[in-house]
Amino acid sequence: MIAGPTASRLRETWGYLRWFYWPFGSMSARDIYELVSTNAFSNDGLYLNLGYWKDAATIDEACQGMARLLAETAGFGPDDTVLDVGFGFGDQDMFWAATYGVRIVGLNITPSQVETARRRVMERGLADRIELLEASATDMPLEPASVDKVVGLECAFHFDTRERFFHEAFRVLRPGGRMALADVVPNAPLPGGLARRVQRMNWNTFSKKYSVPAANADSHDAYRAKLESAGFRDVRIESIRHHVYPGLHAYMKRDPRMLARFHPLARFPYKMTLFFSPEHVYSAYDYILVSAEKPA
Repeated sequence: MIAGPTASRLRETWGYLRWFYWPFGSMSARDIYELVSTNAFSNDGLYLNLGYWKDAATIDEACQGMARLLAETAGFGPDDTVLDVGFGFGDQDMFWAATYGVRIVGLNITPSQVETARRRVMERGLADRIELLEASATDMPLEPASVDKVVGLECAFHFDTRERFFHEAFRVLRPGGRMALADVVPNAPLPGGLARRVQRMNWNTFSKKYSVPAANADSHDAYRAKLESAGFRDVRIESIRHHVYPGLHAYMKRDPRMLARFHPLARFPYKMTLFFSPEHVYSAYDYILVSAEKPA
């Protein structure tokens, strides 16, 4: 019987084969992030977001830049209690607590991420400011009107469903509270039948491989309608894709360390995309910055 590191490596390899290369296979978001483990995008931390590249030169600057942009969109204040859904390994929570003085409650369904994030928070001496729970964003173990802000950094597209999450976020927000999300939705259709077919094919592949429910394929108008149906007002949706995908694409080309952190089977598809322009590779995806308020 194979045991130890060799067995673990074989399980990991099989996991990537099933995820990326088996055409009929799919995995839950929890299983995907358990497989990816700490093979993060960033060099120095464990950020998993694609980064905000408007003024960033490195992946670390871009990932933290996205966290900063989300905090500013939500309007963090030092007396706020912030709910962070899908907190990953807690990098943004530690940054927010140290930078904005907020208290944070985090929800995440991936056990290994929760365990690792709790340990890192303890090591940073922030356990009195950050509470991390293994729980779902669509079934929150929180009292009504118990938080001032709800934020989600590149995770709401996984939720089953995003609309159900909106209703839960509205429930736990205090009157006058604000939600801010960095999220991924289908891009607006391109002109030309072939281009639109490629977009649909790429989005469908992404949805299957990255555990995105079909109900979450929202246009901007549908996204807004779901937020308003949940009770939110002052809804703002801004595409920032031009500050996300081109910068990420260029960085992967010039710094091989980023892809070197991935399993070889995960590295290969990313390397193949570098032969094409970001306009072609990411034509199916919009990246949006969203904010909405619960009426006072």
